[in-house]
Amino acid sequence: MAQLIEYKNVAVHQADQIVLHDVNLTVSSGEMIYMLGKVGSGKSSLMKTFYGALPIAEGEARVLDFDMTSIRRRKLPYLRRRLGIIFQDYKLLTDRSVEDNLLFVLRATGWKDRKLMREHVREVLEQVGMETKAYKKPYELSGGEQQRVVIARALLNSPEIILADEPTGNLDAETGQEIIELLYSISQAGITVLISTHNRLWPELYPGKKWVFADGAIKEGDA
Repeated sequence: MAQLIEYKNVAVHQADQIVLHDVNLTVSSGEMIYMLGKVGSGKSSLMKTFYGALPIAEGEARVLDFDMTSIRRRKLPYLRRRLGIIFQDYKLLTDRSVEDNLLFVLRATGWKDRKLMREHVREVLEQVGMETKAYKKPYELSGGEQQRVVIARALLNSPEIILADEPTGNLDAETGQEIIELLYSISQAGITVLISTHNRLWPELYPGKKWVFADGAIKEGDA
């Protein structure tokens, strides 16, 4: 399996504070990885380094062949087009329909053909079970439905990695499980999925690798 992310002796800073130290990890294609830990343990900070929102302070770090210790700002869009990012608070455009939210992303990433764009939007909405809600505005949808749209948005440009930051944080337990099941099915189709969560039930239901965050360090397994 190809290695998509490789960190060696990495330190992650927020402002002047070291959040994580001695980070050594690899991520291969098709893996399902749970980033487990309390709020403030560094999960979101590490995830931000994967897409260049937080710089690497020290060590060696590569994400999809990009050197994250020296990546230039103008190169970040090229990295992010190969990633799908799922936020807890959705970040959908509330004045546009579901379809128009997704078309907006395609236009922003260089798609031109309107017919192909609409066909592709329909395909990804079918993939997440939202094909009948394309005309609705985000505020007309439940939290779980909005998160499915966010997952569809993350899938638009056929990412190699999906990063999901607390994707069930605003959802009830049953809806949250449906979202994790959907992400698990995406990983089973060959896309690498990393999920930041404090819910230790998910890895028992939908198996994957576990990274446990505590005391500024990351341990693999059930530590």
